[in-house]
Amino acid sequence: MSKTQQRVFLVRAGGDGEDEQYAIENGVAILGFREVPSLAGIGDYQGIFDLVKATFPNAKTRAIGNYSGQLWAFALAIQVGDIVVLPRKLTNQVALGRVTGNYQYEKVGDSFRHVRAVEWIRPEIPRSLFKQDLLYSIGAFMTVCNIKRNDAENRILAMLNGKSDPGFQGGVGPAGPIRVDEDDAEEVAHDLALAANDRIVAHIQSRFVGHKLAELVEAILKADGWITKLSPPGPDGGVDILGGRGPLGLDAPRLCVQVKSQTSPAEVTIYRTLQGAMQSFKAEQGLLVCWGGFNRVVLSESKQAHFTIRLWDSRDVVEAIYRTYERLPPEIQAELPLKKVWMLVDEHGGGDLEEE
Repeated sequence: MSKTQQRVFLVRAGGDGEDEQYAIENGVAILGFREVPSLAGIGDYQGIFDLVKATFPNAKTRAIGNYSGQLWAFALAIQVGDIVVLPRKLTNQVALGRVTGNYQYEKVGDSFRHVRAVEWIRPEIPRSLFKQDLLYSIGAFMTVCNIKRNDAENRILAMLNGKSDPGFQGGVGPAGPIRVDEDDAEEVAHDLALAANDRIVAHIQSRFVGHKLAELVEAILKADGWITKLSPPGPDGGVDILGGRGPLGLDAPRLCVQVKSQTSPAEVTIYRTLQGAMQSFKAEQGLLVCWGGFNRVVLSESKQAHFTIRLWDSRDVVEAIYRTYERLPPEIQAELPLKKVWMLVDEHGGGDLEEE
C-alpha cells in the first residue's frame, strides 16, 4: 500500500465528551482551552506560545509548552484534507472525518471556541473494530496529537473508506502516538485503564461469539438476581433471554432480552423487533445487547423508551461484568480471568495549568 498524503490527528471533544454531540451534528472539530483567546493571525508556534504565556502568566514553562503544542497542532499543523479521529465518550465508538476548513474562532453557545470544519464520514465505528495497537494510539491523554505509529495513517484511511483495520504489516514495533511539537521527541501519556478495558473487550469478542455472548449476558442477569430462560441456538423470534423476579421467575417486572454479537452498529429494525417481542410476552422491560453498538436512529428512538428499554454495547457488557464478576459461574471466570488493579490517575495533557 502506498503512503497516503493525509496525516491523522487525534482531536478530543472534552474530557467527558461534553462537546461530542455538537461536533458531530455541526460538522466540526472543537477544542477546549476556553481561556485562550483567538489564534487567528498567529502564524507560528512561538506566537501561540507567547499568547498562552500571557494568558497564564504564573504557569510552569513545561505546562505552557504542552498547551501551546496542542493549540499549534490544531490551528496550524492540521491541514485541509487531513484525517481527524474523535474517540467518542458518550458512545463506545470512534468518529472518523476529513478536515474541510481552516482554523476559526467562532461563537458556540454562550462563548467563543476554537473550531475546524470537518466532514464526519464514518461517525459510528465501534471501538471493537480497531486492533489493539491502534486503540492504544488513540488512547492518548492529549487533546490533540498526530497519530502515525505502526502505519496508522494508511490503516485509518482504509477504515475511513469503509474497510476493516488491516493491522500493522511491518513487524513488532512501538504502538503509541507521537506528540505534536517541534522536535517530536516525547511520547504522550496514555489512558491505561481504557487500554486495559480495550484488551478485555477484544478477549470477550474472540471467546464469546454468537450464542456464547447470550450465555454470558444470561450469567450477568442471574448474578443480578433474575430468574432466566435462555433460548437455544438458532432462530429465536426476537428474544434470546426471558427473565423474571421471584423464586420461580414469575413475578414482575418481566424482561425480554435480545443479544447480537455483531461488530457493526445495530439497525433500528432490531430495536423495533424487541419492542414487538415485549408486547407478545407482555414484558414490562427490555434489554437490547449489541456488541457493535447502535446507529443514531436507534439511539434517538430509544430516548422515548427510557423507562422500559435499555441498550448495552460492548462497554456496557464489560461494566456489567466488572459489577458482577465475583458472582459469575466459575467456568466463565476461568475463560475470562480478571484481576482488579489500583493505579494513580494521570491527568497529563489536560486540566488546568500548574503555577510556578
